[in-house]
Amino acid sequence: MENEQDHENVEQNLCAKTTEEELNKSFNLEASLSKFSYIDLDKELEFKNDLIDDKEFDIPQVDTPPTLESILNETDDEDESFVLEDPTLLNIDTIDSHSYDTSSVASSDSGDRTNLKRKKRLPDSFSLHGSVMRHSLLKGISAQIVSAADKVDAGLPTAIAVSSLIAVGTSHGLALIFGKYQNQALRLCLGSTSVGGQYGAISALSINNDCSRLLCGFAKGQITMWDLASGKLLRSITDAHPPGTAILHIKFTDDPTLAICNDSGGSVFELTFKRVMGVRTCESRCLFSGSKGEVCCIEPLHSKPDLKDHPITQFSLLAMASLTKILVIGLKPSLKVWMTFPYGRMDPSSVPLLAWHFVAVHNYVNPMLAFCRGDVVHFLLVKRDESGAIHVTKQKLLHLYYDLINFTWINSRTVVLLDSAEKLHVIDRQTQEELETVEISEVQLVYNSSHFKSLATGGNVSQALALVGEKACYQSISSYGGQIFYLGTKSVYVMMLRSWRERVDHLLKQDCLTEALALAWSFHEGKAKAVVGLSGDASKRKAVVADRMVEILFHYTDRALKKCPDQGKIQVMEQHFQDMVPVIVDYCLLLQRKDLLFSQMYDKLSENSVAKGVFLECLEPYILSDKLVGITPQVMKDLIVHFQDKKLMENVEALIVHMDITSLDIQQVVLMCWENHLYDAMIYVYNRGMNEFISPMEKLFKVIAPPLNAGKTLTDEQVVMGNKLLVYISCCLAGRAYPLGDIPEDLVPLVKNQVFEFLIRLHSAEASPEEEIYPYVRTLLHFDTREFLNVLALTFEDFKNDKQAVEYQQRIVDILLKVMVENSDFTPSQVGCLFTFLARQLAKPDNTLFVNRTLFDQVLEFLCSPDDDSRHSERQQVLLELLQAGGIVQFEESRLIRMAEKAEFYQICEFMYEREHQYDKIIDCYLRDPLREEEVFNYIHNILSIPGHSAEEKQSVWQKAMDHIEELVSLKPCKAAELVATHFSEQIETVIKKLQNQVLLFKFLRSLLDPREGIHVNPELLQISPCITEWFIELLCQFNPNQVIETLQVLEGYRLEETIQITQKYQLHEVTAYLLEKKGDIHGAFLIMLKRLQSKLKEITHQDENTKEDPSLKDIEDTMVETIALCQRNSHNLNQQQREALWFPLLEAMMAPQKLSSSAAPHRHSEALKSLTMQVLNSMAAFIALPSILQRILQDPVYGKGKLGEIQGLILGMLDTCNYEKTLLETTTSLLNQDLHWSLCNLRSSVTRGLNPKQDYCSICLQQYKRRQEMADEIIVFSCGHLYHSFCLQNKECTIEMEGQTRWTCYKCSSSNKVGKLSENSSEIKKGRITPSQVKTSPSCHPSKGDPAVKKATSEPVLDPQQIQAFDRLCHLYRGSSRLALLTELSQSRGSESSRPFSGSQSGPAFHSIFQKNFQLQLIPPPATED
Repeated sequence: MENEQDHENVEQNLCAKTTEEELNKSFNLEASLSKFSYIDLDKELEFKNDLIDDKEFDIPQVDTPPTLESILNETDDEDESFVLEDPTLLNIDTIDSHSYDTSSVASSDSGDRTNLKRKKRLPDSFSLHGSVMRHSLLKGISAQIVSAADKVDAGLPTAIAVSSLIAVGTSHGLALIFGKYQNQALRLCLGSTSVGGQYGAISALSINNDCSRLLCGFAKGQITMWDLASGKLLRSITDAHPPGTAILHIKFTDDPTLAICNDSGGSVFELTFKRVMGVRTCESRCLFSGSKGEVCCIEPLHSKPDLKDHPITQFSLLAMASLTKILVIGLKPSLKVWMTFPYGRMDPSSVPLLAWHFVAVHNYVNPMLAFCRGDVVHFLLVKRDESGAIHVTKQKLLHLYYDLINFTWINSRTVVLLDSAEKLHVIDRQTQEELETVEISEVQLVYNSSHFKSLATGGNVSQALALVGEKACYQSISSYGGQIFYLGTKSVYVMMLRSWRERVDHLLKQDCLTEALALAWSFHEGKAKAVVGLSGDASKRKAVVADRMVEILFHYTDRALKKCPDQGKIQVMEQHFQDMVPVIVDYCLLLQRKDLLFSQMYDKLSENSVAKGVFLECLEPYILSDKLVGITPQVMKDLIVHFQDKKLMENVEALIVHMDITSLDIQQVVLMCWENHLYDAMIYVYNRGMNEFISPMEKLFKVIAPPLNAGKTLTDEQVVMGNKLLVYISCCLAGRAYPLGDIPEDLVPLVKNQVFEFLIRLHSAEASPEEEIYPYVRTLLHFDTREFLNVLALTFEDFKNDKQAVEYQQRIVDILLKVMVENSDFTPSQVGCLFTFLARQLAKPDNTLFVNRTLFDQVLEFLCSPDDDSRHSERQQVLLELLQAGGIVQFEESRLIRMAEKAEFYQICEFMYEREHQYDKIIDCYLRDPLREEEVFNYIHNILSIPGHSAEEKQSVWQKAMDHIEELVSLKPCKAAELVATHFSEQIETVIKKLQNQVLLFKFLRSLLDPREGIHVNPELLQISPCITEWFIELLCQFNPNQVIETLQVLEGYRLEETIQITQKYQLHEVTAYLLEKKGDIHGAFLIMLKRLQSKLKEITHQDENTKEDPSLKDIEDTMVETIALCQRNSHNLNQQQREALWFPLLEAMMAPQKLSSSAAPHRHSEALKSLTMQVLNSMAAFIALPSILQRILQDPVYGKGKLGEIQGLILGMLDTCNYEKTLLETTTSLLNQDLHWSLCNLRSSVTRGLNPKQDYCSICLQQYKRRQEMADEIIVFSCGHLYHSFCLQNKECTIEMEGQTRWTCYKCSSSNKVGKLSENSSEIKKGRITPSQVKTSPSCHPSKGDPAVKKATSEPVLDPQQIQAFDRLCHLYRGSSRLALLTELSQSRGSESSRPFSGSQSGPAFHSIFQKNFQLQLIPPPATED
């Protein structure tokens, strides 16, 4: 954390009437700033120990602080446009043309006076920090600059330097010296226009520390020194540096006899001023030669008087920025370079900037150098160690999103940046937060471009320096004493930080009251940035800000009431106050001013009923979070009444339990709570208001006891009351307050005793004669037995083991037993709860309770009574809980098991057997219990697999499982099979023998062998013999013949011959055919299918003509489709003769019924049979030649003797199919050739297109390519737009080997992606990292033979990476997946071009779905034409 040199922490006068008065005040303050100690101030901000006192630092007092009304009514002077009294002063016709180089680049339109209003700030930073900078025009100086240009031909302003005076240099060689005070009067006019004609324009100015000397540098290289007291010329220096170069910078050091100058040749010289024998001389020494790199910015370290003894000042440090690096050198005691820091790669047109400032880090004040070029600011901390050496350490970088042209420290924490668009950015250095952005284009900033180009001496400068000079404005901006001065073409502006009051008031003027309060609160908390004007210790500062915030809050309240809409809906008024009132409440509570909130603020808001209501509602969240205590009785009463009126009773209850209600009318509040069912609030009022803990219980008991005693069902409201009663009793007995907090410690024992005594009362107050004894305990037991006993159990835990506590426990146990055991109106569950509670208490090691054991036997009889079959599961569960809670010690175990078995309490039996490790008996318990019988499998699995059980126990369990195997299989065959396979896979045959029932055996084997049943066992671990599998197949043929083929497809481990015999035995012909095909006997399988088909055709041919519907036609079609599929599956592997042996018998079988029916009396299914015959013909056409099919049809004796018309349909159908396929093939080929040609044309045009470079200089050496023409070097341009010399690329190793060829790679595009890996990663090629280049060879050079760029093309063409990338992209675009996409492509018309088929190779790459590897074109014949 850094301390800060906040030398601007000065109270500014807020009563300024004019801008001049404001500035004069500011300048007067600046004069007193020298008294500040930088070290003390830095430590003050870090430690807050050394308090600043107004008198000590001569800070002027404000006589009468301005009122809020005066600030709000005052016009904002700084926003008024500046208009000169004499419009003719703006006439610039007389100004010479050379001066135009100083005009602002970014504000060429700023002659329009309306542009002066364009101050744009970022809305977020403005609302957060307000206006941080005050932006003012120095009217007096500005008017005199314009007047001087007009009346004495001074020319345009070119440079400015500021100390206690303001010096402005002009383009005609004059230096105008103005005072800061007395209305900025012109003190001196140094030089003359005649000398200006000889020396050129003033290009640089510098004033020494005591403001006694002025150095002027000129555009033609001369330097003059002036006495600022007398206005005399002291020195005129013409030989300090090489002639013909302009002075870019001239700077005094802290030593008044030593100055530094920098010329347009890029050299830096040290000037030493001496006076020998009354003669003033100047000695020059070159510190840096421009031949080694051109310096364009210099900055000596200046220390304030308070820091003149700092150890680092003896070195007289100087920072210099060249075009490639930063240097820090020491001029004393001898010249030494302390640091060099090279730039990274950056825009060559960006301006190097340097700025020193002293900052405090870790309690030590040291200089920090900020340097930047482009959009990154580096901070370097410079320290001197004990040995006398200087160390430079890097600090946090500042990354920006704009290009900088100026960097100025305004104090050690705040910097002001100017970007190339002429926008000011105020930034907090430590947090890097942007506080404000101001556009200053109206300044019409002067640029130093002509001096960097050295136009006055013929322009003999490097292009690199001239490029930097385009944006250079070093001499136009000067800072002094926390103020920054900007020189425009006709004006001078000053910027300074506003005081904290000004920032708040500025927001008030703009009617941003909420933002003003937020900003003031940030000052109050010490979180604001760039704070000026707050002095003293933390408490003093907070008090000052708090007073200001209170004033604003009063105004805010008045404004809220005044701005309230008088007419309109009530919702509009509510919304208005909901936006405004919470702000008042928030800040009053933040400032801890409840007195203000509940007196003046509340009184003001109470004038409006809506505002009053919103105010009261705003208090709710603070009350509920206990942040607001000590509300006045009046407000508390109004609050409750308001919520009551709005019917928000739940909110009232929540508020009451968080408030101190001792100041309210207790009886009235209790009555309201009872009427509105606010039981929590009622209990709270009784407890807190009257220390009464019994009355609330009595009131609640009176409501819930009568219906419970009468056996009626409680209403929801009564259930809520009963639950609250239980919680309340629990809290009282535990010493906690209800509903929140704790009972005072001195009251805890008293409250516990009172509640216990109340609960165990024999009779209630005002009891009727019929009332049973112990009414309160009885009521709670009836209401919720389990929860009431839980409350008692918790209470017993808290009791100390003293005599009184033991008596209380025993007494209440006796009462519970008396109430429950002697009454029959309690359910078994309720009785069980009581004895479970007692068993837990008796099982404790420190138990002191006594309960008669016979009572437990009575309970056992009660729960296991066989004459009562109702609530069986409930009674079993209750007894189980009782045993698990430790009650088992109260019973004889053998009797318990007998009674449990008799009552069919199998879970109780399991519990008992588990204790005796009789696991095999537990299996019987599961199998006999209908609710849990399916859990037996998991139980057996756990016993057999979990370690910890003996072998004998496991064996007994398995034996019991084997005895009940039929039960287990009938229960869940899948689980039974999984159990056998997991634990006893070698005993499967034994299990099968035990299963006598064939249906159960079938289910078991299906679960074991069929993988679709979901058994989770690795089949490789099951050693199952083939005969078992075949046994299963035989059972499958018996019980589920339709599933045989599907099962055989997934089944393994059966023998084909034996299985075929089984299927033949059961006459499953399809299955036999499937097995024969699997065996390889295709013909045998075909004959079986053909025989089935012929038999079904025979049936349909000889059937009765009178039957209306034929059920076997669908069977014929299914059988035929299966037969066709058999032929199609196997035709690929058969020769022509074997194919004919399959297909022709099938065709003849389908045609046979048609032969029998005469043409005169056709069969009624002849049309359907013809359709099926066509299906056979279309299917066989893919495997049998068409001539063979036609020959076979025509040779048929029936068709051969008959007329051609009988087979016309068959032949025409085949011909149509042939034409359809031919047309489809031609169309597809045409489309593909056309697409290929179109794609290759596009690819060729994109590859041969010329490249357009982004810049005209090499991206590595930053030299323009034209200047390297004398060297035999090539220019390489990449498609990304970057341009390089081939020599530079070779030095950066930007070549890679690809497919035996050397390829260039773009250095900029590939440097961040590890060039070395590019050859390994082909995906990089597609992203454009490796791009083809165009080579421009200079006329004087000849390409070498080995240059890959000019090698002759090899016989086999090779695509370069960009072609490959484009080609892949085309393939990707045309790759489809669905047949719908294919049909869409085929159906789309290609216009006139589609009629021109392309001849060409079809071996080229494929773009359409048709050419995917996995695509198969399936043709469907056209519909049969009608005869």
